Formats: sequence, C-alpha cells, structure tokens
Amino acid sequence: MSDLTRRKFLSMTAAATTVSAIGFPYISIAGEAKQKVVVIGGGSGGAIAAKYIRMADPTIDVTLIEQDKHYYTCFLSNEVLSGDRTIDSIRFGYAGLDKYGIKMLHGAATEIDPIKKTVKVKIENSDGVVVSYDRLIVSPGVALKYETIDGYDEKVAETITHAWKAGTQTITLRKQLEAMPDGGKVIIAPPPKPFKCPPGPYERASQIAMYLKKNKPKSKILILDASQKFSKQGLFTLGWKQLYGYGTENSMIEWVPSDKGGNVIGLDAKNMTVVAGEMEDEHKGDVLNIIPAQQAGKIATANGLANDKGWCPVNQRTFESTLVKDVHVIGDACIAGKMPKSAYAANSQAKVCAASIVASIQGKEMEEPSYVNTCYSIVGEEFGMSVAMVYKLNEKDQIVGIKGAGGLSSMDASPETRKREIMYAHSWFNNITHEMFN
Repeated sequence: MSDLTRRKFLSMTAAATTVSAIGFPYISIAGEAKQKVVVIGGGSGGAIAAKYIRMADPTIDVTLIEQDKHYYTCFLSNEVLSGDRTIDSIRFGYAGLDKYGIKMLHGAATEIDPIKKTVKVKIENSDGVVVSYDRLIVSPGVALKYETIDGYDEKVAETITHAWKAGTQTITLRKQLEAMPDGGKVIIAPPPKPFKCPPGPYERASQIAMYLKKNKPKSKILILDASQKFSKQGLFTLGWKQLYGYGTENSMIEWVPSDKGGNVIGLDAKNMTVVAGEMEDEHKGDVLNIIPAQQAGKIATANGLANDKGWCPVNQRTFESTLVKDVHVIGDACIAGKMPKSAYAANSQAKVCAASIVASIQGKEMEEPSYVNTCYSIVGEEFGMSVAMVYKLNEKDQIVGIKGAGGLSSMDASPETRKREIMYAHSWFNNITHEMFN
C-alpha cells in the first residue's frame, strides 16, 4: 500500500468513525408493536450497537446492560504506563447515551434463557431483575483463563497485574514501575493466541521502555512470549532498534519466543518469579505483568454461546449466534473470520449487527455489509505505526480482507510520517470514544 494511499485511508478512518460500514442512519418508522433489543456489555461493541439501533429506528426499545458505571478504554491505556496520558483521560460515563433513548441498566448479566427470551441481571444491593428481549446482543469481551498459569488467580492479579482490563490494574502497574529501582527488571508475559488486541503486549513493552529510558535507564524489559511471532513484529523491532538498542548487548528490551523458553507456565508471587518453557527456567523480576490465555466473556461461555475452544461462532453476515437463535455476539468474543479482536473491529461489527437487526424487524432485506479495522501502536515519542484493512464477505459468507484495501505502515516511512501516525492515533481515540459515549 503506497504511503499516500495509507495517509488518505488513515485520515479518513481517524476522522470518520461515525460513518457506518453499510450506510447508517436509516430513516424509517417501524410497526405499532415495540420490539425489544437488549444489549449486554457497554464497550466498543455494545455501546455502538445500542446507539445505532436507536438512531436507525427510534421505535425499537433498547436496553443496555453494563456492570460498571464508568468505562476505561483498553486502547491507548498503555500511554498511562509511559506517563503520556492520565487515567482520567481513558475514563468515560454513559450519560451521553441518554439523548438516544437507550435504557441503561447497571448490573451483571448472569443468565440467558433463550426459550423465555429473558436475561437475569444481578444488581448490587438488590435481588436483581429479569429483562425480556426479542433480540439480544452479547458483547462481553474476554475472560482470563488464570488456571493456565500455575500460581495465578484473580486475587493474585490484584498485585501481579495483567492490566488487560484497564482501570485499577493500570494504576497499580504504573505505581509499580514508579517504585522500581533503576536497574530493575520488568517481565511481560503475552498470552497464547488468539487474544484481545494482538499488538497490545508489545506496545506495552514499548510504552514502559519510554518511561524507563527517561527515568530509569539502567532497567530492562524481558518479554516471555507464548507465541513464535507477533503482530507488527517487523515494525516493533525496527522501532526498538532505533529507540531502545534492540539486538545489542545494551538493549533495554529482550524478547524470548515460545521455542526459546518464553511460554510462562508458573508464577511465584511471593518471590516475584515466573517459570517458563519446557526446561522450567525461573526468571525473577521487580515488576511482573502476566497476561493469561483468554476466551469469550463469562456470560457467553456460561450460556451456550461458545464452542469447545471458548469462542462464539456466528453468522458473519448478521452476527447471530449459530448456537442460540435470536442472540447475536459481537466484538472480542465472537469468531469473525479474518477480523482481529480489536476495539475498532468491534465498532464495525456492532454497526453491521445493528443494521441486520433493524432490517429484520422492519421486514427489509439487509444491505451487503462491509467491515473495517485499524489499529495504532505508539512505540516511542516520535514513532507511531498502524495496520488497517477493509473486509467483505466471500462466497461462503466468511469475512475476508479485500486485497490492496489496507496494510501496514511502511518500514521505510519518514520520521515525519512516524510522528503523524501518533497524531492519527490520538485523533482516532478522540473520535471513537466520542462516538461511543456521546
């Protein structure tokens, strides 16, 4: 993809996240009987789905169920670790959705009854409620499989963080980096694939390196990886070489793939030690960031929406579950062809799903969908990069990339282009969060 074409594509996606992949908003009035759509999960998939259904057809009754009253974005949360962003800058509330007539219910969805078409919701300091639906959208994100690492559990994660759900753990990890002595070691353990935000662990290493380079330049980062290769690897290593001495004796970052003993299998929280690889080598660190294997969120796996691998198969045209009728699954939890598990992919899927539900309720034929994703990573103060892709359905109704309609940042990009991609990343963040919560 030429640099000019990339710039045009990225500037369009950064500035136009409110444009649907299939031409929202509709202008129509449905029949007299109100149809009820319930959405579980108020993240980058669920909030968008709820909003776009109401925008398309205000006669549809929409209830959004979200446990937390505030949402912390995982995307760009790594900038909190470098000190380039405050925790408050990634914190958002749901009051902006009131204007669309969305009914907000704060509680934990626990049980789906596909026969009665109801959802049980546990609400703090109450017996909870039961909400009925005609169509249900489940956007639960991921659940962490702590049991895949010996010695790790939800309680241990309060101090040995994964920070894969932004918020409290992001603050904890930042404070641990601040308290670490110069010359200390940070160990980051990325999970086995597939997982939420494929470039995330490596951007995190980069952002931590930014902080250490300024404040604790004798320190090291050890990435013990469950995989053999990773997203944007060539671009990350290029940035690490330019900024952090990667590949030299003085490198701030060391990456160990799984075949070299990188797969973390155990954790001794008391002694700040991890065990990795077939030889069960021990690695001691001053700060440990352990990200376990993942699967679809609990509400999905507990209610028959996931397969034996822990992910949710869907009709990739409508995102209706292939296992449970009238239930749609979007975002990180679903199997969406070639689309990655990312915030912008969830945003795109939410719009397609919303359009399919509205078309079905109105008795209309759904337009042919298209899908889009872009993902930014910030490696250093003046080194940004991205990957972008437009997708379509193939003849088997599977989501595939459109050849030539995207690609990676150029390995030969100019310093000015690298800096511009950081500006694009921040613009994209502002636009997608505005679309989600306003």
